[in-house]
Amino acid sequence: MATPAAAPPAPPNPNPVPDDPPPQQEEEATEPVQEPETSSSPPPPVLTTSIEPTPSGDEGSESDDSSSVSSAASSAPAPAAAGGAAGRPLPAAKDLLHISFNQDYGCFAAGTKSGFRIYNCDPFREIFRRDLAAEGDGSGGGGIGVVEMLFRCNILALVGGGDNPHYPPNKVMIWDDHQSRCIGELSFRSPVRGVRLRRDRIIVVLENKIFVYNFADLKLVHQIETAPNPKGLCAVSQQPGSIVLVCPGAQKGQVRVEHYGARKTKFINAHTSRVACFALSQDGRLIATASTKGTLVRIYNAAEGNLLQEVRRGADRAEIYSLAFSNNLQYLSVSSDKGTIHVFNLKINVGSTTNDKPMPAPDPEIPHISPPLSFIKGVLPKYFHSEWSVAQFRLHEGEQYIVAFGHEKNTVAVVGMDGSFYRCQFDPVNGGEMLQLECYNFLKPSDQQ
Repeated sequence: MATPAAAPPAPPNPNPVPDDPPPQQEEEATEPVQEPETSSSPPPPVLTTSIEPTPSGDEGSESDDSSSVSSAASSAPAPAAAGGAAGRPLPAAKDLLHISFNQDYGCFAAGTKSGFRIYNCDPFREIFRRDLAAEGDGSGGGGIGVVEMLFRCNILALVGGGDNPHYPPNKVMIWDDHQSRCIGELSFRSPVRGVRLRRDRIIVVLENKIFVYNFADLKLVHQIETAPNPKGLCAVSQQPGSIVLVCPGAQKGQVRVEHYGARKTKFINAHTSRVACFALSQDGRLIATASTKGTLVRIYNAAEGNLLQEVRRGADRAEIYSLAFSNNLQYLSVSSDKGTIHVFNLKINVGSTTNDKPMPAPDPEIPHISPPLSFIKGVLPKYFHSEWSVAQFRLHEGEQYIVAFGHEKNTVAVVGMDGSFYRCQFDPVNGGEMLQLECYNFLKPSDQQ
């Protein structure tokens, strides 16, 4: 079991494949939330907005946030900022260990073999970087394998990674960039696969278990057993109030949905193959899932577990890297190892949080079938009736990209493990190829772009 501890003094389209059969949903009894242990803690630091928001961001209205982390303070020295390591070579793409968007998709973080960096998406710019390898005599490890932002505030969650990690890979370090030091840590018996943050919760993902902590005092409030989860798959809602958490279930192809406000656990048998990726809308109402086949993406109602819509990414198998809902829940974006970013139109009535039903859609047109032969529609493979993406953006096949919707209308932001950042725009009416608006190598300084 993980327990809070004091931070150390020196922080180290051809040939279609068969589709998955229709899914089924099951509901099990509510699992009670464990009561946290009580202990005295020093006063928590105040969260402040230390990362400047984009002009279209809405974080200004949330500046009264009182979420904080409380643990023994670390006496670790502050890492050097961007200008403090003159002459140090820039990281190459092979030095990248991690990329992730923050909760509102306005920023993204990159973990490298020498530290971490934070970038703004629109307008694109590097906000700051920390060169952890430059501490001391410069010979220490600086690898950061996980960087999880908390919107745009001064708190980050860091996990060591790479061949020469700065922190042990089995610890989550809570970093306060206002103080430029770690203010707490969570230790585990096995490597940390992922971290998710809310203003009131810290979720730590291990290979077969998920721990949920209260942010204010780092007290454990819940733990969940999962199927093997090497990717650290987990998603949590971000709106204030009721918390919805999605993680892999105990069985293949199953996702587990925890509704903490309603004290309800829902199991959705989403696929017959193992779940490879999923996403949760910020309000916790919709879940998108993809299996290891990577041909279909399914959208579910999180409250009831019923299937609302099914869309097709392609015919060939693919590894899905990321799924993302637009803020207005009208679109879903998908990235895969095929190098193509897809945007799908969601035909879902989201006016109610329960009993959502898919909106009726006209029968898809089947090419080369005349009206007298329309009876053949009933026996053609499901592939021909699939809903396809409305817009696409083509990149390098085999590279790993993550995708999110931008704050500007009908825009998509793409970040790659090759060090690339793209911002593009899609036409929701005519569809087709997206228009590239920007392209940067974010490993280069801004004056070399």
